[in-house]
Amino acid sequence: MRVTVIGTGYVGTVTGACLAYLGHRVTCVDTDRSKIEKLRRGEPPIYEPGLEELIVFANEHGGIDFETELESSVRESDVIFIAVGTPPLPSGESNLSYLENAARGIGAAMDSSRFRVVVNKSTVPVGSGNLVEALVREGIGESHPDLSGAVRFGVASNPEFLREGSAIHDSLYPDRIVVGADDPATLEMMRQLYGALIEQQFIEPSFAPRPANLQSAIREIPLVATTITSAEMIKYSANAFLALKIGFANEMANICERVGADVTEVMTGIGLDWRIGRGFLNAGIGWGGSCFGKDISSLLHTAAEYGYQARILEASLAVNRMQRSVVIQKLQEKLYILKGRTIALLGLAFKPNTDDLRDAPSLQIAEKLIQMGVRVRVYDPVAMNACREQYPDLRITYCMDALSAADRADALVLVTEWPEFASLNLKQLAGRMNQAVLIDGRNFFQPRQAREAGFEYAGIGRAISRPAGNGHPDARPVAAAVPSAD
Repeated sequence: MRVTVIGTGYVGTVTGACLAYLGHRVTCVDTDRSKIEKLRRGEPPIYEPGLEELIVFANEHGGIDFETELESSVRESDVIFIAVGTPPLPSGESNLSYLENAARGIGAAMDSSRFRVVVNKSTVPVGSGNLVEALVREGIGESHPDLSGAVRFGVASNPEFLREGSAIHDSLYPDRIVVGADDPATLEMMRQLYGALIEQQFIEPSFAPRPANLQSAIREIPLVATTITSAEMIKYSANAFLALKIGFANEMANICERVGADVTEVMTGIGLDWRIGRGFLNAGIGWGGSCFGKDISSLLHTAAEYGYQARILEASLAVNRMQRSVVIQKLQEKLYILKGRTIALLGLAFKPNTDDLRDAPSLQIAEKLIQMGVRVRVYDPVAMNACREQYPDLRITYCMDALSAADRADALVLVTEWPEFASLNLKQLAGRMNQAVLIDGRNFFQPRQAREAGFEYAGIGRAISRPAGNGHPDARPVAAAVPSAD
């Protein structure tokens, strides 16, 4: 099928590259010429494992183009995805100006040669499907008033559930595909678009192998067909619930510290209950990224428009804000006076395997420490260039590796649980520091290992001592998992 993807941000680029890999002819459109030029050279605008390889493959096989003009690609396409940003406004509602411009542009470019489907891929407030349909018709009427009754199109909501750092895997092997459509022709077009994905009839890329549970010949990806409104609510509900699980783990961690329990053991114990599940129960310094905060704020705004106060959602934002200050409190407990100290932060990105700094806890922690008179040093394997470009006035020192960040520091704070940090020589790190204090903001290290290396260790919600023995053989730490979206 011929596909247009409007917007080459995180969602748009990944969506376009994956659809091209599946055999569709894709054109990605963006008004940012520099971004389009980079993509034509095979350089993704974001860091995402496997994405560069996927774009190169699609380019070599003639499956993907990158353009700045919308008209010709829309006219030739069967399906047009809107994957533009919907950033939050001060009120909490979503800024839909990019969405509105895209919808009008699609209408202006349409003709009566074929039936097309316009798909909301961006995370948009409930009711945006109706808005897009009206704006597409408005664009048709303004540009082709004589064709307004002859142009045939449908509108669908197709929310994404990608996790930054594993977006290619999540796109090719999703838990489900949600399609909201209010007419059979639109739903059928989307079913055809995703046919190879649903049936898993494609060769797996070497860097994203097919998981074992999908290797059976009869295993298919569920397609959940709903109304447009329900699909829009599914996206918001999913992100809100995941944020609530993380917030709950953080609340329990704060209680665990006060009563002497270990939150990693507590969350493992409740995560083995199938009604609860293991995912998103890792306590730490709170979630970040572009999705949770924005989506919960938008959902709260929608609820308020209909006269409802969503108190649990309000609490999830409050808990997350409070959790960022835990690092400062723990540093004060260990060092007392912070003014004049040197603190090293390991990690800048809001999660591993991405350079995304949107709502990253590291930035708030660094800014607070700087305000308190602290010299802040940082190391991140990927995100330092992005931080230099996006926050040129942030007075931090960038270091070439973890060892140089720790050199003569008074404390070390693990902010982002990059896999490479697991192989750090903790004894060597401790030996380079003025004071060997380690604040583990992600409960990434084993407390006993850190203490044996010479660190004065503090995790989040972890008991200072633990009983002998390893406990139940299945009592493993709950796996970390944080999704992304726009």
